[in-house]
Amino acid sequence: MPAGAGSSWRDLAASVLAGLLAAAAVVGQSALLSRAIDAAFLGRASLSALLPALAGLAAAALARALCVWLQELLAARASATVRLAVRERVVRRLLAVGPRLAADERTGELTNTLVAGVEALDPYVAQYLPQSLLALLVPLLVLAAVLASDGLSALALALTFPLVPLFMSLIGSAAKAQARRQWLTLSRLSARFLDAVSGLPTLRAFGRVADEARRLEQTGERYRELTLRVLRLAFVSALTLEALATLGTAVVAVEVGLRLLYGRIGFRAALFVLLLAPEFYRPLRALGAAYHAGLAGREAADRIATLVEAPGPFAAPRIVASPARRSDRGIPHPAASPPHVRFDAVRLSYPGRNEPALDDFTLALPSGATVALVGPTGAGKTSAVHVLLRFLEPESGSVWVDGVPFATMEPERWRERVAWVPQRPRLFAGSVRQNLLLARPGASDGQLARALAQASLDGVVARLPRGLDTPLGEGGARLSGGEAQRLALARAFLKQAEVLVLDEPTAQLDAESEQAVAAAIARLRRGRTVLLIAHRLTTAATADSIALVMRGRVVEAGAPQQLASEGRVYPRLLAAAAGSG
Repeated sequence: MPAGAGSSWRDLAASVLAGLLAAAAVVGQSALLSRAIDAAFLGRASLSALLPALAGLAAAALARALCVWLQELLAARASATVRLAVRERVVRRLLAVGPRLAADERTGELTNTLVAGVEALDPYVAQYLPQSLLALLVPLLVLAAVLASDGLSALALALTFPLVPLFMSLIGSAAKAQARRQWLTLSRLSARFLDAVSGLPTLRAFGRVADEARRLEQTGERYRELTLRVLRLAFVSALTLEALATLGTAVVAVEVGLRLLYGRIGFRAALFVLLLAPEFYRPLRALGAAYHAGLAGREAADRIATLVEAPGPFAAPRIVASPARRSDRGIPHPAASPPHVRFDAVRLSYPGRNEPALDDFTLALPSGATVALVGPTGAGKTSAVHVLLRFLEPESGSVWVDGVPFATMEPERWRERVAWVPQRPRLFAGSVRQNLLLARPGASDGQLARALAQASLDGVVARLPRGLDTPLGEGGARLSGGEAQRLALARAFLKQAEVLVLDEPTAQLDAESEQAVAAAIARLRRGRTVLLIAHRLTTAATADSIALVMRGRVVEAGAPQQLASEGRVYPRLLAAAAGSG
């Protein structure tokens, strides 16, 4: 249950209770009003005799207004709490599973879900959920009050009651299908628009801007048509519910009028029933309106649930406390020497794929050594990295750190000991300082300067207009590819992690940038346990040992010199490196 869920449910329950009290106040108003009118016109009571009833009527009206205000306030507060908790849970989920889940999603669609999708929960939580209970409880309350006054009118109300939810269900099924198509179209439009904006320079370079604009216009027109269809169904539903409620009220009014004409019912009871008849159907009409308002929220909730409860290897890691280390949740304390890491017969599969990504994957990362993984694209190198970073959980097998299994470790605590430099580092639109502080939020200016110097980026930062406080632009637009890579290395220097994961940091760089990045990497690797994903044989040759990965398992491993001397192994490494680059 997300944080704040308990308080939100309490607020919703209190909102329903306030709505029920407001309905009780309406019943009281109707009773007092019918009594006052009966006494004034038929009993010819004086004004002084009517004062208690009029005072009670005013008090009931004030109580009703207060209850309605409380109902809306509590429902709005519950909705705000739920939306905050859901957004926090989705973000935490995305951070917990890492880039593997996000890689299978479109950024624009995820953004739409986190922003518009979460906001669409507001009418669903604040209106539909409380009203769905009130639509059951309030008619029962009104029916009980009418039954106490006139049984025949209560029977007429009870017989017409099922017609409203029946027609709501028939129309609602069609509206739900339209709302689902509307939400999917909006998600696709958001994803396509963000992709188009991100790739605008490429589209301009190849003269495809007009074509992409036309596709966006077509998708936008499709969304407009679906929105109009949803609105059309909402209007038809509202008209139908109003007609049914009016018909039910008319039936009660006719039978009460005829019985009043023939003296079969008293005036006060007849007026009381007529005043309550519209209130009997009011919650049902409000539920119909809330249902259509909350349709988008229901679709968004389904999409959010797929993100939060992703199956298979994307499930959140389960922590099993080790009896010997229960006090520190099984996390080994940082030692004087870098940790020794070992993959032991790890197996990992992705949903929808026949072959496993890792199958009996066994690999040792000795303390303070650099191990290079070489293999063709799809061999399992990135999957092994994601297992090491705790972004994915293996189906079987285990990973050990200094003799402690991953199953006893908190993922966040383990990641504090690991620095990851991907092939394409993510830089944000903030300043150089803000991008560096992601690795170590409390770092001083001196520590930032040392990290930049170790990454050979201090000269570049010194030439920027505002130095460390210079905005980089989205994706680090102000920096070249090599400079962006060195900034990612500076973050790794600043973090001072014991384990280093490098995913071919020199790929797609020119010779000069590659030389500067390689020198920085050589300094960064000292005194750390390093896993290096190598797409170039020259990069792999700098490692202490090389492991060839094929079809999810290590098939050859050894020192570069040893493998180079074995004619049957080195050509396979060369071919694998060439095939992956």
